[in-house]
Amino acid sequence: MSWTPQELMTVSASRLLRDHRAVFAGVGVPLLASVLAKQRHAPDLTIVLEGGIIGPRMLAGKLPISTNEMRAARHAPMLTSITDVFLLAQRGFLHYGFLGAAQIDMHGNINTSVIGPVERPRVRLPGTGGANDIASLCNEVLVVTPHELRRFVERVDFVTSPGHLGGGDAREKAGLVSRGPSTVVTDLALLDFEPESRRMRLCALQPGVTVEDVRASTGFELLVHPEVCELEPPAIPDLDILRELDAGAAARD
Repeated sequence: MSWTPQELMTVSASRLLRDHRAVFAGVGVPLLASVLAKQRHAPDLTIVLEGGIIGPRMLAGKLPISTNEMRAARHAPMLTSITDVFLLAQRGFLHYGFLGAAQIDMHGNINTSVIGPVERPRVRLPGTGGANDIASLCNEVLVVTPHELRRFVERVDFVTSPGHLGGGDAREKAGLVSRGPSTVVTDLALLDFEPESRRMRLCALQPGVTVEDVRASTGFELLVHPEVCELEPPAIPDLDILRELDAGAAARD
């Protein structure tokens, strides 16, 4: 069975989520990956959505396009306010924050606001929503995004959601006590951050991808782990579940 780059990325992202944890997921691929994880290996993973929704059960083919629409709350055992959800994150109860990125730099800072100068942007993006709070407050941040030269830039045009800022201990000095971005999953690779410099580092390759392929799609000098492994490809049950859930939307674009 073949798969699309987005399906490959979604399955790899889902495998990062452990059971008996809580994930603050955005819509699109982060939500798909979270729902897939619940069905495959983490049945007691709790999905939390920005609209104040805790523990929803998504209907296949009807995944929400916004965290504020009512189908996002299907079978949720708790509906609370947005303020309360972010209070849970602030108190350290949410293990994962799961975000996408229009631009991401070598230190994991994310831009979802504007492309180009702030005064005269070439492209206006959706903005932060709750992404800044998720990046600032959740214990650990996972990023999932296509691996493209235009996205992986040396310096983002605007810091919407803080990663490791300028690297090293800059995040801690800024008063951000959570761990920040730990892992970036793409359709080419899995990347982490070197412990001292907090620079992005290649750890694993998607099937059939080379280190040079990843470097060619990255707009900054990429660190490479001494032992780069290959990720497991999607299994047939992964793809069956994903295609039923997605019904031709986010994971197959």
